[in-house]
Amino acid sequence: MLDCMKKRNDLLGETVVKNLKMRQMDAYYVQTKEEALKKALELIPADHSIGWGGSVSVGEIGLREALAKRGNPILDRDSAKTPEEKDLIQHQILSCGTFLMSSNAVTEKGELFNIDGAANRVAALCYGPKSVVMIVGINKVVADMDAAYSRVRHYVAPVNAARFCDATPCSKTGTCADCLSSQTICCQMVTTRYSRIPNRIKVILVNETLGM
Repeated sequence: MLDCMKKRNDLLGETVVKNLKMRQMDAYYVQTKEEALKKALELIPADHSIGWGGSVSVGEIGLREALAKRGNPILDRDSAKTPEEKDLIQHQILSCGTFLMSSNAVTEKGELFNIDGAANRVAALCYGPKSVVMIVGINKVVADMDAAYSRVRHYVAPVNAARFCDATPCSKTGTCADCLSSQTICCQMVTTRYSRIPNRIKVILVNETLGM
């Protein structure tokens, strides 16, 4: 990374962290995936049960594997053998110790914006798990909520639609059609502007491109 890019990202990261903390979220800025993994392990108690919502960013830093190796109880919906078992695990995750996820966008003012289809991910963000740990690449920081909405609807959603279902207009064209498809992943749009429980949401902002 060029020095001028790192300087800009460092200044931006400092601003975003400060603004997240003003909204009663815990926040950290680190340079690398390795530092993000170390910080996440520091923030997650060894006895906490762990659930997640399919985050690519969490996978890219190796956090799930590290927690399993450490011995944290894991609630893995992908281990389910039937749709009914998967649904049961997803409901159990809503009362886990720590929920792992990223954010589809984070504004410079410290607001989170997330979009979901089944809503299990945004439900856990809003209520249930004792702690939420977010791994967020610097690429997901945007100027404001208008930019967050545009990023998620016009880039993140088409990419994730192609990743998960391949049955929506955007998965075939790469462009949002504001569809009402039965497979749309744009069912719930959640803005988190404040955490009523201090430091329940912990954001680790990483000076690398992570996730979608």
